[in-house]
Amino acid sequence: MTSLVAYDDSDQEDDDGALLPLANCPMNDIRQSQGNQKLLDSNFYGPLLPSPHYKQLEVGICGGGGDGRTVSEPHREIYPLPLGRSGIVENSSNSKPYSTPQYCVSLTTVKRHQAAPAGVRPYIPKRQRLATPGKGEEPTSLETNDKSTVSRLLTEVSERVRPYLGPRTGRAAVPRRMLLSLQAHQAPINMIQWCPVPQLSHLLLSASMDKTVKIWDGAESGQCLQVYSSHSGAVRDACWSPCGRRLLTGSFDNTAMVTDVETGQQIVKVGNQFKVMCLAVQPDDPEVFLCGGYSAEVKAWDARTCKVERVYRARIQQTLAILFLTGGREFVTSSDSVSRDSAERTLIAWDFQTTAKVSNQIYHERYTCPSLALHPQQDSFVAQSNGNYMALFSAQRPYRMNKRRRYEGHKVEGYAVRCGFSPDGSILATGSSTGSVHFYDQQSARTLHTLLAHQQACMCVSLHPVLPAVVATCDWGGKVRIWQ
Repeated sequence: MTSLVAYDDSDQEDDDGALLPLANCPMNDIRQSQGNQKLLDSNFYGPLLPSPHYKQLEVGICGGGGDGRTVSEPHREIYPLPLGRSGIVENSSNSKPYSTPQYCVSLTTVKRHQAAPAGVRPYIPKRQRLATPGKGEEPTSLETNDKSTVSRLLTEVSERVRPYLGPRTGRAAVPRRMLLSLQAHQAPINMIQWCPVPQLSHLLLSASMDKTVKIWDGAESGQCLQVYSSHSGAVRDACWSPCGRRLLTGSFDNTAMVTDVETGQQIVKVGNQFKVMCLAVQPDDPEVFLCGGYSAEVKAWDARTCKVERVYRARIQQTLAILFLTGGREFVTSSDSVSRDSAERTLIAWDFQTTAKVSNQIYHERYTCPSLALHPQQDSFVAQSNGNYMALFSAQRPYRMNKRRRYEGHKVEGYAVRCGFSPDGSILATGSSTGSVHFYDQQSARTLHTLLAHQQACMCVSLHPVLPAVVATCDWGGKVRIWQ
């Protein structure tokens, strides 16, 4: 048997051994070799092709030839090679046609040249399938839109939001159906947040372990408007500035950055000696922010000077969350301490100006609290507990826990699941390690609705500050979904 090998310089992928139906397959040239063996020349292709590569092509006689010989099958399964119109193959070097037995071709892979026939689904390479969004999902970039469109979406009021910019009437409601599903990141998403400025509240911020931060048009098209890739490590936390024009991000690369939303320009970059896990902007002075992480310290940075203003020290290993209380004069930190005497270190209240501990006897149960949320209208806050419930605390000294009101029904199970209030504070929402989203009545702690939102752990829930019953959720698989 004679074989022909043709090579392609393109990258190879794991589809060796794919076979191709060779119906209506054209031939350029067949030359007569010894006996009845024939050699199929180059440029051999067919209508259904599994790979963009050339590989070995083998031709042999399946039936008896003129000399009565038979040729054994190649090492692969073989398909019959169709003959010419009259059942014979013409010799390109001799105008006289000759009869021939049926030829067989064994091929490993051939080159794609033609589209698939009608009604047949074409083969899509694995690399292309991974890059293509699934059904009901939007692309993760805005490559087709020009810069002016992106700039307009980042700076102007969305038509979807405009009718709701007046005074809010009525109570908040829970969502019932999904509006958008986006494969937003290639790694787990740690947080999402709507822009707090009502006129720009159509913008949705997401931060992921894939080292990127993205801004989406979450209210209408679901398109990605900006991608920020300044960090060299996983982005653990991010938040909007009060003006909505800047982003504050913290990463496992030990840095925290302030970035301009529209231009993507890095305005401030500060280096810590620890991996940053949580951030908080000072309400009274937005140029000052706190950084906590894999350290016993929490640092207060001034973005104007890029210097550390204050350091808050405690006997802990890492800080999980930071929350400024009403007025910004005090804040609460959550740690990972779960030892026998950890009651004095699980939640700590600090005086921002003096760096002194105001109270360290807040939470007396041996569970860590991966996230904190402040009530928008009352002097209270909630702590997400790894005991699979949320505890309610007073935001006034001595920060007592409300033992009669506990929000439970969801699962945390070690994930840094985040929670949040509706704009009027009547609804408390949280994700769950089961992928569901749970909505609780803030007054009675009764479960209002459970939304089966994701197949993987739901990491964060953000309720829209303007649009009624609009909620954004994200999961451990990199998906973002918008609900109403």
